[in-house]
Amino acid sequence: SLFDSPAERYLKARQSVQRFTVTQLGECWSEHRRYVVHSYNFFLFPSTLGLTDVEFTLSASSIQFLSHYGFDYSKFLKDGIPYMNEVQEKILSQHLLAGSSKVSSALDRDVLKKAIDEVTCWIVAAEEEETMILQDLNGYQMFEVQLVLRKALQNVWTQPLGDKKVMVRKVSPQHRQLLENSPYDYCRKELILLSARGFTNLFQTLVKAKKPLVGHNMLMDLMHLHDKFYKPLPESYEEFKRNIHNLFPVLIDTKTVTKSIWKKCPLPRVVNLLEVYEVLCSNLNPKDSTCPVIALASDCSRYAEKKSPHEAGYDAFLCGSVLLKSAHLLLCRSTDDAVEADPSFSQYLTVLAEYLNKVNFIRGGVSSINFSGKDTPCEHPPALVVHVRGWPGLNERQIYEEFKPLCLFDVRRLSKNQFIMLSNKFKHVRLVLRDYKHHPHLRVSVYRHWRHSPRVNCLLQVSGIVALWSLLAFVLGGAPCCSL
Repeated sequence: SLFDSPAERYLKARQSVQRFTVTQLGECWSEHRRYVVHSYNFFLFPSTLGLTDVEFTLSASSIQFLSHYGFDYSKFLKDGIPYMNEVQEKILSQHLLAGSSKVSSALDRDVLKKAIDEVTCWIVAAEEEETMILQDLNGYQMFEVQLVLRKALQNVWTQPLGDKKVMVRKVSPQHRQLLENSPYDYCRKELILLSARGFTNLFQTLVKAKKPLVGHNMLMDLMHLHDKFYKPLPESYEEFKRNIHNLFPVLIDTKTVTKSIWKKCPLPRVVNLLEVYEVLCSNLNPKDSTCPVIALASDCSRYAEKKSPHEAGYDAFLCGSVLLKSAHLLLCRSTDDAVEADPSFSQYLTVLAEYLNKVNFIRGGVSSINFSGKDTPCEHPPALVVHVRGWPGLNERQIYEEFKPLCLFDVRRLSKNQFIMLSNKFKHVRLVLRDYKHHPHLRVSVYRHWRHSPRVNCLLQVSGIVALWSLLAFVLGGAPCCSL
């Protein structure tokens, strides 16, 4: 809604981020100067080892949308890389320290029961140093089986063999004690945590690198990064901004950059990322020797042969390309002289300076969120007030539907018979003021705070009543007394 302040929008989006999970994350890295792009897709799935079972929402429209673009749900569910935030990691660390063997999945419980039954039957007749193999263990089952067996049986030792197998060896208690304190223990707490953190390890590497983080319309991306890999999203919008700025001191939102370019350059107006990329590719002079050369690495050649919109790695490639092409366009416009051959990325950062840390804000009270300072309100067309006469029971939805055929407005009730409307286009405001000038039931005018605000009206009424009583008290109390 255009009525949303950044803090209000953040609280709305926070509820969504907490309900949904991240299914795929794409990253692109490029070698300096000649931009050779290495693009990666990471299928992700929430960590389940020793934690309360994670619940998340899947919306039918999102499933349909991603399926249309070839998203591999089997890979997401079966091979998704685990991840966790700091709060979840602390819970798991305490769980491991206490030696707890809590298992959250019913499937894992069945697998564990089968493994324990096999080992307890085998160990009765087994000789010391004799071994057996447990098979068909997936993911965390490899860790959980070993932790449970070691806790239950003091004369066994376990070792992962890879390919979904765990070797179980019968050992003496003395030998078991030596193995527990050796570097050959593959169930050490730090190794389990490393595995359970999964993709979070890469996230922490990105944070430590302090490189510019580039995204397209990236507010929700930043919220998911914070919530899934750092800490649960705070209630405070300002605290969220501070946290993100500490994690990533330099943010570049290509949506913010290209919105500005559309105003400065005579380019076709497009919206989605792929269209933006194609417009910039077609409108930059291919014979310009100073234009950045962007090449896909040999192991990413599929993206050179086929478009894969909404695949995370491909979108990351588009995003980085849009940034470089936009920066080059701005650099060319910023100087009267010819741009030197092979401009450095620091030169591009210089022309992008006014856009740094400003993340696009869709339809709201500001045009962008400033992660390194205060948000600047944007200049919307004036709000309109609709006064309803002779049309009882009208609500916000009906007002919206009334004006929808003409143009789009966001609507809020102001009082019993008044509604306030906001648009982001001046021509819509002019159109409504013109066409509803003589409407029999709806009187439309420009909103004036001193005239239409319920609080101001209430204050004026109270002030009027106080003034009237003061006048009456003065008149009655100030009349002259007659004395005999």
